[in-house]
Amino acid sequence: MLTVSQLSKSFSDRVLFRAASFHVNRSDRIGLVGPNGSGKSTLFRLILGDLEPDAGKIAFRNGSRIGYLPQEIAPSGDETVLELATAVSPEITALRHNLRSNPTDSESHQWAQAQLDELRLYELEPKARRILAGLAFRQSDFNRLTRSLSGGWIMRAHLARLLVQAPDLLLLDEPTNHMDIESLIWLQDYLRAYSGAILLISHDREFLNQLVGDILEINRTAIIHYRGNYDVYLSQRAAREEQHLAAYKNQQRQIQSLQHFADRFRAKASKAAQAQSKLKQIERMDIIEAPAAATRIIHFQWPQPPRTGQKVITLNHIDQAYGSVEVYRDLNYTVERGQRTVLVGPNGSGKSTLLKLLAGAIPFQAGARELGLHVRLGYYAQHRIDMLKAGRTVLEEALDTPHPLAEQKARTVLGSFLFPGDDAFKRVSVLSGGEKSRLALVKMLLNPPNCLLMDEPTTHLDMASIDALIEALKQYNGTLIFISHDVYFIRAIATTVLHIQAGQLTPYAGNYDYYLERTRAQTANVLLRAGKTLTDSRPKPNTPSRKTQRRMEAVTRQTRAKALREHQRKLAKLEAEIESLEARQQALTGELENPATYENSSGKPMAINRELTGVVESLAILVAEWEKLAEEDAEPVCAHSGQGRSKHGPPAP
Repeated sequence: MLTVSQLSKSFSDRVLFRAASFHVNRSDRIGLVGPNGSGKSTLFRLILGDLEPDAGKIAFRNGSRIGYLPQEIAPSGDETVLELATAVSPEITALRHNLRSNPTDSESHQWAQAQLDELRLYELEPKARRILAGLAFRQSDFNRLTRSLSGGWIMRAHLARLLVQAPDLLLLDEPTNHMDIESLIWLQDYLRAYSGAILLISHDREFLNQLVGDILEINRTAIIHYRGNYDVYLSQRAAREEQHLAAYKNQQRQIQSLQHFADRFRAKASKAAQAQSKLKQIERMDIIEAPAAATRIIHFQWPQPPRTGQKVITLNHIDQAYGSVEVYRDLNYTVERGQRTVLVGPNGSGKSTLLKLLAGAIPFQAGARELGLHVRLGYYAQHRIDMLKAGRTVLEEALDTPHPLAEQKARTVLGSFLFPGDDAFKRVSVLSGGEKSRLALVKMLLNPPNCLLMDEPTTHLDMASIDALIEALKQYNGTLIFISHDVYFIRAIATTVLHIQAGQLTPYAGNYDYYLERTRAQTANVLLRAGKTLTDSRPKPNTPSRKTQRRMEAVTRQTRAKALREHQRKLAKLEAEIESLEARQQALTGELENPATYENSSGKPMAINRELTGVVESLAILVAEWEKLAEEDAEPVCAHSGQGRSKHGPPAP
C-alpha cells in the first residue's frame, strides 16, 4: 500500500527525519505519535506530495487512492453539507457547479444532471446520509450551506466525504477534535470495520487503544515501529528506553576505561602501541547516542483550597427553560463535598445547562440555588478566555493570583502545559484559541477554588498536558463536576457518573466502567423482559375466528393511523418552533454584523448576545426533542404505514 524508504527531511538546521523507513499494508490501523513539533503533520504532507523530501523515497501501490483529513479546514463554498459529503471526485464538484450556473431548462443543466446520474450519485446519497447521521448531523443540516457551520462541523462534513469515498488509505490528523462522546464511539466502530488502511494522529489514547494495532513513534529523527495499541506501545517503549540506557552506560564505561588506559600509557615507550590501539578501538565503535530526557509528568504541590461544608451546591425544585422550551422541571440535585462526577448523556440532553445552573451562570424560572459553607466556585468554560488581558505576557497572567506565587513554580506549571522557555513571554494577544484555553486552565489550577465545574477541559491539550492535568486534579482535594468526551480522562478522574437525558438525572455511585456495566445490564434486562412479553403473547391453541381476527386488525390499523396523525402533529409543531427560532437567530446575527448596532449602543450588543445565546441553546433543546420523537415514534409508525417521515429536520448544530 505505502512504503517509505530512507526518508530524510530538514528545515534550515533542524532535522525532522533521518533515513526513516516504514510501510503500511492494506487493512492496517496505525497510530502516529510523538511530541508536538516532532513532524507528524509534516510526515503527512510528505506522503501527500505537498512537500519534497531531502532524500529517500515514498511509493504507493499502483492505483491506490489516498484520503486526507487535516486538523484545520477552511470554510467551504456554496455546497450544502450533503453535497460536500458526496463530492467524492472533482468531476462531481464540476458538474454541480454547472447545475448551479445554468437555468433548470437549459441543455447544459440537463446534460450535467444526466452525467451525475451516470456517475450513480443517487447511490452515494443514502450512504452519505447514514454517515452524516452517525457524525451527529441532523436531517435539516443536509441542505445547509457548509460555510454557515463552525469549523468543527465543517471538519465532520469533510470526514463524512472521506468515509463515503472510502479511499484505500486514510490519513487522519486529530479526527476526534470537536466530537462528543457518542459521535466518537460511532466513528471508532465505523473505522474498525473500514476496509482500507488507516494512518492517524490522535491525542486521544482511548481512541488509539480501541482502534489501532500498530504505533509509529517519531523519536528525535527516527521513526520507530511498535506492535500493539497505545498502552502496549507505552510498555514496550519503556523497556526499549531501559535497554538503550543500559547499553549507553555500558559503552560509556568501556570508552572511559579505554581512554584512561590510553591517557596513562601513551607517553610510555613500552605501552605506546597498546595505548594507540585503545584509541583506535574507540574510533571504530558505533557510538550509542545518549538517551533523550525521559518525558514524565511534572510533580508539584498545588495550593489546596479551604474545606467546604458537606453540601456544596443545592438545586431545589428548579424550573429552567429557554423561551417555550423546557429543559428541567422540578429539578432537585445536591453536590456533596469531595464528589468527582462526570456528566454524560446525548447531545442536547442538558449537560452544559446543568453545569451552568450549578455555576449560577444562567437564570431559572422557579426554585432556588443554594451555596454551602465557605464555597468558592470556579467555572471553566470558553468565556474564561475573554477574562485574559491581551497586553500581558503568559507569565504575567499566570502570576496574577490572589496569593503570592514563586516565578519558578509558575514557569514549571506553564512548561507542563506547553508554554516552555521563551513562550512564557509571549503576549496573550498573539496566542491561538487553544493556547488561551490552556493558559486559562493554568490560572485556575494555580489558584484553585474548592468547587471546580469544568466543561471539556482536555480540549486543545496533547497527551503530556492531559497527564499533567490529571496529576493536578488527583492532588486536588476539592469538589469536581465535569463534562468530557475523553474516556481516558474520565476513567482517571471520575468516581461517580450522572447520566442526563430528557431532563432526568440518573446517578451511578461508581466510576465510568461501573456505569457502563450497569447500563449494559439494564439494556439486557429490557430486552429480556421484551422477549418474555412476546413469548407470553403468542396465540394459544384456541385461536380466535377469522372474523374476530379481521375486526382486531381493523382496530389495530385505526390505532396506528391515530398514532401516525399524533406523531405528525407533534413533529409539525416542533418544526414550526425550530423554524421560528432559526429566523430569530438569523435576525440577531444580522444585527451583530451591522456596524450601526455598536453606535451609541449603551449595552445593546451585549443584550443581543445574551438573547442569541438563549436562542442557540433553545434550538439545541428542540433538536434533542425532535430527535427523540423521530427515533422513538417515527420508526415504528413507518414500519407499518410506509410513511410518517418528517419532511423537515432540526437546525444545524
